[in-house]
Amino acid sequence: MGKGVSYGAISVINAMPCGIGSTIGVSLKTTSRFEYGDDLIEKKVAITNDPSENTEMARICVSETYNKMGLPEPFGWKLDISSEIPISRGLKSSSSACNAIISSVLNSEGFDMPAIDRIRLGVDCARKAKVTVTGAFDDACGCELGGLVITDNRQDSVLFRKDIGEYDVVIHVPSEKIKKTGLPIEELRSISSEIEPLIELAKTDPFKAMTLNGRLIASVSGIDNSLSELAIGNGALGAGVSGSGPAVAMILEKGRAKEFIHRVHINDIIVTKTRGIQE
Repeated sequence: MGKGVSYGAISVINAMPCGIGSTIGVSLKTTSRFEYGDDLIEKKVAITNDPSENTEMARICVSETYNKMGLPEPFGWKLDISSEIPISRGLKSSSSACNAIISSVLNSEGFDMPAIDRIRLGVDCARKAKVTVTGAFDDACGCELGGLVITDNRQDSVLFRKDIGEYDVVIHVPSEKIKKTGLPIEELRSISSEIEPLIELAKTDPFKAMTLNGRLIASVSGIDNSLSELAIGNGALGAGVSGSGPAVAMILEKGRAKEFIHRVHINDIIVTKTRGIQE
């Protein structure tokens, strides 16, 4: 059996408007277990945290990983995926799943692959499965590499990385999902000139960039941004819609999450923390 683990991330800059995106890694975990053998005669995918989800992306990840290794895909196999990351809420669940699945397949064959190559392979799989608009290279890097990352998703290249330390992260997760097919792509691209100045800002003040990005994305996507503004008014260092939403991520000083939640009375939340940069 092979095992793979990846993590979640939250948006600092949404890549849809101008092709450059930025994320901060968080500690929400995705675990994948892959096994094959003569007793397995079917290809089965189990997504334990959301069994209703489509399994096509997972199947593509397995197939493409074997292609990359130059090995024949087993006739039958079993893939079990479990994640702490809510699906289709803007918290990089697809990127995290791709990373974890690919790692578990590689691990099952004792095959080593550099992190950046695993990430690029996962991005290719996500594109083939049509679960991403931008290619999500920024998301995949945030999930796998941790820390703050800025990427050019048009070239799948890392522009900037740094560790930002440990902070509490409170995420409001509404019950509704937002699928990529329902996004206002043209409206998002129309604000590229307003998003572009945030790229340099993110290098020195990622939390401010996150807040400004969230306001812009919410304004064109029709997402209510009042929770982000409430959070900033109550001590959050940064707050904004993550990805295409509808989740709202809020950054707080380490150890302040409990007090903050009590003060602002937020429901439907996940509490986690930033994840340090991984070499």
